[in-house]
Amino acid sequence: MKPIYSFITTPAIPPRLERLVDLAYNLRWSWNQASIALFRRLDSDLWETSGHNPVKMLGTIDQPILEAAATDEGFLSHLDGVVEHLDRYMKSDTTWFSRLGKPVPDPLVAYFSLEFGITECMSIFAGGLGILAGDHLKSASDLGVPLVGVGLLYQQGYFSQYLNDAGWQQEAFDDNDFYNLPVRLLRQPNGSPRSIIVQYPGREVIAQIWKAQVGRIDLYLLDTNVPENQAQDRDITDQLYGGDSEMRIKQEVLLGIGGMHTLAELGLEPTIFHMNEGHSAFLSLERIRRLMVKHNLTFTEAREAHAAGCIFTTHTPVPAGHDYFPAYLMDRYLGDYMGKLGLSRHDFLALGRINPDNDNEPFCMTILALRTAAYSNGVSRLHGQVSREAWRSIWPGVPLNEIPISHVTNGVHFRSWISREMDQLYERYLGMRWQEEPADQTIWKRAALIPSEELWRTHERRRERLVAFTRNRLQAQVKKRQSSRALIEEASEVLDSQALTIGFARRFATYKRAALLFRDPERLARILNNPDRPVQIIFAGKAHPRDDPGKALIQRIVNFARQEKFRHRIVFLENYDMAIARSLVQGADVWLNNPLRPQEASGTSGMKAAANGVLNLSTLDGWWDEAYTPEVGWAIGRGEIYNDPEYQEQVEAEALYDLLEREIVPAFYERGKDGLPRRWIEMMKASIQHLCSNFNTHRMVGEYVEKFYLPAAASFEALAENKMARARALAAWKTRIQQNWSQVRVESVDTGAFTTLKIGSQFTVRAEVHLGELTPDDVSVELHIGSLDANNEIIDAHNFAMLPVKSSRERTYLYEISPTACCTSGLHGYTIRVLPRHPDLVTPFLPGMIVWA
Repeated sequence: MKPIYSFITTPAIPPRLERLVDLAYNLRWSWNQASIALFRRLDSDLWETSGHNPVKMLGTIDQPILEAAATDEGFLSHLDGVVEHLDRYMKSDTTWFSRLGKPVPDPLVAYFSLEFGITECMSIFAGGLGILAGDHLKSASDLGVPLVGVGLLYQQGYFSQYLNDAGWQQEAFDDNDFYNLPVRLLRQPNGSPRSIIVQYPGREVIAQIWKAQVGRIDLYLLDTNVPENQAQDRDITDQLYGGDSEMRIKQEVLLGIGGMHTLAELGLEPTIFHMNEGHSAFLSLERIRRLMVKHNLTFTEAREAHAAGCIFTTHTPVPAGHDYFPAYLMDRYLGDYMGKLGLSRHDFLALGRINPDNDNEPFCMTILALRTAAYSNGVSRLHGQVSREAWRSIWPGVPLNEIPISHVTNGVHFRSWISREMDQLYERYLGMRWQEEPADQTIWKRAALIPSEELWRTHERRRERLVAFTRNRLQAQVKKRQSSRALIEEASEVLDSQALTIGFARRFATYKRAALLFRDPERLARILNNPDRPVQIIFAGKAHPRDDPGKALIQRIVNFARQEKFRHRIVFLENYDMAIARSLVQGADVWLNNPLRPQEASGTSGMKAAANGVLNLSTLDGWWDEAYTPEVGWAIGRGEIYNDPEYQEQVEAEALYDLLEREIVPAFYERGKDGLPRRWIEMMKASIQHLCSNFNTHRMVGEYVEKFYLPAAASFEALAENKMARARALAAWKTRIQQNWSQVRVESVDTGAFTTLKIGSQFTVRAEVHLGELTPDDVSVELHIGSLDANNEIIDAHNFAMLPVKSSRERTYLYEISPTACCTSGLHGYTIRVLPRHPDLVTPFLPGMIVWA
């Protein structure tokens, strides 16, 4: 039966406790230990049963508990301290960003992501991409970066996982109760919900706007589950990554185009747009359209202005991680934009195709993002290299290392992941600055001063808590399956709080190779069941609902765990979430990660573990490829890539077993007279000292600000001056370059007669370059010189600008340079190249515009 009227109930909070509501609705509590301790103090059992959700907790707590707290001087003192700290934090005008010398007024950054992982009670994320987005917002808040987030509020979010009796993953979709989450529905002055309208084929779709307060950052989330919408449209924000390609394009239209409408509805005018993965790339089409209307620009002119202020971060080298839509879906959902942008269907679809003339090529959101953002990056040094290789066909003729995709290595928000015990230890020996300035390397060098015994005892307490946590979770799992009393009792005895504990928790995609450890089950059993040196492993993770190979990996591990020889040594925890992740990265001794190189873009779970003193054991992929040294952990292999995957797996499994048997297990159990594993503790300290200053989101966000946000803001402001005069000029110049580029050629190169040069001597190179209708001001002519490899290819190249010395004949110019011979001996070579040149270009590499001699 439908209600004829609905209303919202709110908790009856005593006046003295009213600020609890403010604390609950600002998600800063999720990374503030004092706030969490306050809610635990109010009712620790309810804190757990509410899923660590203070809003729900305040709505269900017994009134006598609130009344008692309102007269408890200890609790009130605690409350006042937390409130004062939050107020100071929110009002501070001395943040890192405020201290930067900025070339333009504070820009506003709009950060778009399909998922945000802020805390476990908000199920609007699936995994690493969402956690990274959440940590990005948290560090932006701490650093005072003027940023807003834009995403979707899912009615069911990502699924809850449980295993059937056969160990096969099952999915349950539970509805989120938005009115009991730390989000608020924005309302008009008359009380009606604030909303936007997005055009879909033959209809309008309404989306309500909700706001989550993430410290100083506003996160706006769209929700289409409103009565005015058709049933099919109410489901657009139903599930994250649910449904087929058509549902995905509906969601991405809502995120990109609806997100732009949201910013306009709220009166926000960002100058910088950051697309976290290609899901939000449709925002480029809407922003270009708005610039065209506002400033009376052509598509080309508006695109230049938009691109100057747009950043795109790609997160995956795996093809399945990139969205492709068939042309008919683009026609159906974005067909109107062809006319709005003044583009033919061919030119419109070309924005998302490598080959514009291939009618069978689907439209790729990553390509749209790359074509409409002046700044693009991968999320680790290795991933930057892999991304340049993957998308090099967009820039034909450009050397691989100069493809305009850079990298900013991911990080993690330490205060969200470091245990309370380690937090207190760091405060004692590193000082309070580690919380506010974790990217300062000098702070982490003080880890050497932590007494070994104190560090080890702190870590042992965390392992004991992890074992207790695992037993409780496992008991709940077997009870849910209505198992026998014997199995329930057995679950309370698994694992050993003193044994070497390995953690493995992540998304169960096949390339992450969760079952690599089981390549030789008998050898693994001997390692785990050594009576003097036992080892145990805790697994957790979800496979995508449509990923049967991933589910088969989970089933395989669960079946191994049920065998007698592994029964007390291997555990698989269901329904991996942030709470499980936190317990694992805080309490394990070793963090295992063995993806197939180079398919892990970054991986951040190992960074969370390292911040807690946990040692990493991984293949040289993602972040570990740039982080690893023998002092801080272990590498499986040396980064080799074999053509035969089966052989690669065999080699790396052997390497993994060897490391465990010969290095890791002995180092853990090698104890001095004081009972301490001195060698292990030294590695823990080295890991903290060398890794923590770099692999955190304060460093990462700071790098985005200095490398992208501020330059992008300056570029956009420059192009926007005088009613977009420079944007118009740049677009006109590009059009002229494109029209005349085919005339550009290097006609001759003269070097003089020499075959050998002494290091440091000079030589002269001259080149005649035909420019056609272009002039020397339009181009850069460069000497491209470097060593030659076995294939006679130039490597480790350096580029030197050549100067025009005269016009040798009509439309042909003589260029000259006299460089110093290379500083190393061996075989070298050079060639000449011609590139477009303009002061407003972010990169000289325009697709299809490079000429080589």
